[in-house]
Amino acid sequence: MANTYTWKVGQCDRTLADGVISTLHYTVSAQTEDGAYSCGAYGSIGLEAPDAKTMVAYDKVTEAQAISWLHTALGGEEKVAEILAALDNQLTQKRTPTTGTGLPWAA
Repeated sequence: MANTYTWKVGQCDRTLADGVISTLHYTVSAQTEDGAYSCGAYGSIGLEAPDAKTMVAYDKVTEAQAISWLHTALGGEEKVAEILAALDNQLTQKRTPTTGTGLPWAA
C-alpha cells in the first residue's frame, strides 16, 4: 500500500521592508492508502537570503514555490525521504503496534 503525503506551509516570517522570507513554518501529514491511519510532523526552517536579482516578490510567492524552497533548505530530497520514512514508520506502528501503554490492574 502506498502512503500519501501532504506538505503545507502554515506561515512565512518576513522582513517588512523588502518582503524577504526568512523562515518557513511547515507541516507534513501522511495517510495510509485506505485512510485508516494518519500521522504528521511539523517544524520551521530558516532560509538563506535570496539573490536580489532573482528574488520573488512576497505577494507573488506560491505555496508550491515555498515548499520547493523548504525541501532545499531541509537538505534536498535525501532529507525529505528521511522525513517521509519516519512518517511511514509511525504509520506501520499504528497499523501493527509493537508497544502499548496502560495499567495492568485497570483492565
